[in-house]
Amino acid sequence: MNSIGEFAELRLEGKDASTRLNSLRKKLETRRATGPIPERRGEVSIHIHTCYSFSPYSPAEVVYGALLTGLDAVGIIDHETISGCREMQDAARLIGLPITCGCELRVSATGTRLEGRRINNPDSLNILYMVCHGIPRWNLPKFNAFLRPIRRARAARMERQVAILNEVLMNAGLMQLDYTADVESISMNHQGGSITERHILYALARKMVARFGRGAPLISALKLSLGLNVSTLAEERLSDGENEHLLYDLLGVFKSVLVPSFYQEPSSEECLPVRRVCELVNDLGAIACYPYLGDVGESPTGDKKTESFEDSWLDELFEELPRLGFRALTYMPPRNSIAQLGRVRELCREKNLMEISGVDVNSSRQSFRCSELHQQDFRHLNDSAWALIAHEYLSSYGGFGLFDLKSPLKTMTLKERIKIYAGIGRRIDARRPERIVDIVREEGLWID
Repeated sequence: MNSIGEFAELRLEGKDASTRLNSLRKKLETRRATGPIPERRGEVSIHIHTCYSFSPYSPAEVVYGALLTGLDAVGIIDHETISGCREMQDAARLIGLPITCGCELRVSATGTRLEGRRINNPDSLNILYMVCHGIPRWNLPKFNAFLRPIRRARAARMERQVAILNEVLMNAGLMQLDYTADVESISMNHQGGSITERHILYALARKMVARFGRGAPLISALKLSLGLNVSTLAEERLSDGENEHLLYDLLGVFKSVLVPSFYQEPSSEECLPVRRVCELVNDLGAIACYPYLGDVGESPTGDKKTESFEDSWLDELFEELPRLGFRALTYMPPRNSIAQLGRVRELCREKNLMEISGVDVNSSRQSFRCSELHQQDFRHLNDSAWALIAHEYLSSYGGFGLFDLKSPLKTMTLKERIKIYAGIGRRIDARRPERIVDIVREEGLWID
């Protein structure tokens, strides 16, 4: 768990990327002049959200936070947007930390063997999350053009959801939200970011705290006006006068029980057919990944309610994923049990799917670290992350991606390619990433 004090240096001044990068440059100069840079821990974290979807952190802050946390590499994943990737890449050059860029979106399973299933999306049947990993730098504009209408459709749905939530709040005798002033204003919509349910809940949290403050008045309003069940831990946090994470904690209370009261199903404009999206993602040199969610019984992290997702029909799912165009699967070691992930890993090997660690970070309470990657069962995920980074840099600067059909390594097994690419990734000079092609030439892997 983080404390904001742990990242006391993290906040970078400025509402635009260039100002934040200038602020980062000054922070680095001060840091290097006054204290040691934290040692690397041998960990990577490649699924961190930024303010371009929902997160306390700008892309530059993510890279700087990774440096302060001792990560070896870091990755950006935002919902329906890649607008923060350029800032992330520029910050990586300044700091000298390898990165990877991607995005997350929801797609429709209509017309596939997954149709009608509850897949990896807690909110909807027939709709699944997917992650686009390792987007080549030169294809970011094409990705943005593809995502722009999806963001517009999502923003329209968010506005409709605010109107529905306002009816709930009015019936509870509480304040209402103004979509433009309260919700859109705290997003990066004007700079190509997305608007999510978390923005709505965060806006409501701000208004509730402004009206009721902390502690008993706030908790009474949650219980009596909204009829929410507030856990003992949540009550303690909402009553703590020194709690730096108050708004995120209140958002968490809302998310678990309030969202169903205003949630609207996304349209076909927001959720495109999964096969079509996988084809586009792969054609643009990125890697289409399926995020495994898994059933929740006794939650390993202690914060998930009992729910069923893919586990009862996992063999069928893995039969369909390659047919749809998925080349990798992401999963979260802290979320699932060893037994669940052992089964997933075996199926990944059987179906020739790359395994990627997908622990997402979007709250100030979450750590950038994933210490589980030091465990024997998950050490291979570090290699996968470095292979992914090498894939992205090579695809960006004139080389071959992991799944490139023109690659001279295409006849090798996926395991062999990942091992080679991981070795290349660990040698990258993030201040001069274009020199990755020289590393490959030195390895004798391909010739111009």
